[in-house]
Amino acid sequence: MSRIRAKNTQPELLLRRALWRRHLRGYRLNVKNLPGRPDVAWKNHRVAVFVDGAFWHGHPSAFQAGKSGDYWDTKIQRNMERDRKANADLEALGWSVLRFWDFDVRADVDACVAAVEAELLP
Repeated sequence: MSRIRAKNTQPELLLRRALWRRHLRGYRLNVKNLPGRPDVAWKNHRVAVFVDGAFWHGHPSAFQAGKSGDYWDTKIQRNMERDRKANADLEALGWSVLRFWDFDVRADVDACVAAVEAELLP
């Protein structure tokens, strides 16, 4: 667990590089005073972006309850609840929330960037 990164993961870096290439700049990273500490956030536009690891955030293709033991079932369930709460809290503050799975960023970063761009430039 000590080797698991909380920030600057490969999918996050891939997304940030693609955002930079598309001139979608002015974002802040891991904003501490926002619920959930978004990986990327544009304060002026009130857009928060999260890049979630499939296992850690409970994607059905990577995590199945009962398969990895009670500890992991509880941990992943807490992570999923925390994600829902962060989304609700941010939306209550007037923020738009985008969440991407790490494998989606790897597979089609341009689609992820297009989704961000659609939120930033309506």
